[in-house]
Amino acid sequence: MAGEALSRNENVDGDFFVDSTCIDCDTCRWMAPATFDRSGGRSRVHRQPVDEGEVTSALLALVSCPTSSIGTRSKHPVAEVAKRLPLPVEEGAGVFHCGYHDESSFGAASYLIVRPAGNVLVDCPRFARPLVRRIEELGGVDTLFLTHRDDVGDHARFREHFECERVLHRADAHTEELAGVECLIDGEGPMALDDEIQLIPVPGHTEGSTCLLYRGSFLFTGDHLAWSADLEQLYAFRSACWYDWDTQIASMKRLAEYAFDWVLPGHGRRARVGRANAAARMQECVDWMAG
Repeated sequence: MAGEALSRNENVDGDFFVDSTCIDCDTCRWMAPATFDRSGGRSRVHRQPVDEGEVTSALLALVSCPTSSIGTRSKHPVAEVAKRLPLPVEEGAGVFHCGYHDESSFGAASYLIVRPAGNVLVDCPRFARPLVRRIEELGGVDTLFLTHRDDVGDHARFREHFECERVLHRADAHTEELAGVECLIDGEGPMALDDEIQLIPVPGHTEGSTCLLYRGSFLFTGDHLAWSADLEQLYAFRSACWYDWDTQIASMKRLAEYAFDWVLPGHGRRARVGRANAAARMQECVDWMAG
């Protein structure tokens, strides 16, 4: 629980607050931008919620905060609100943001694809019982796709509970923690997981970074590609490139050959770029990276 005694001075007065344990992961700021922003290198409450919708968004951010750094001075039905997770990214598409971000993944987002062919969990949220029960209600997890070695979190617990098959690129499976992954993919060429899912290796951030493209519309990018609200464009994390920046630029050029509607990253902001705009947006990113 967040500590009121640790409440940051940057918070505006009122019910919600962020305490000094915040790790600046950005989760609350994109989940509830009306309430949270950044000041002094960490998140803060810049405006108290003014209606039911804003309160709900702020509470969902509270539940999803990986370090439990968000608190309230009054009581709220947090458990009831948390039942809304996972949240649909687009109504009727079967793609959900799980919430419950994990501190061990520095607050990375994870997503659940719900479909008749078998549900796919993309990267790992916290193994929180309320979320696990909700995922069970949605049909469980058949495949756990790990975009790269950084954001694996509670993968072993999800594997044990749902008896799902984990998928990861072999180049990122060299740690003891990941040695038991059931399905290892190889190479830099795209491959079909099934009729709806294409896996696209994009080495750069890590050697085995891989994107997942679902139905030619939803691109799950891990830490390879995200939206920058400051730059107002797609971009990559130069300061968090653990393998090779030039290799990542080359991967980005190959990824620019694909059309997609949504970019759903682990870190950074998600964005609906639109299939017709995807190529131009990707070229902006490549030009920025090269520059």
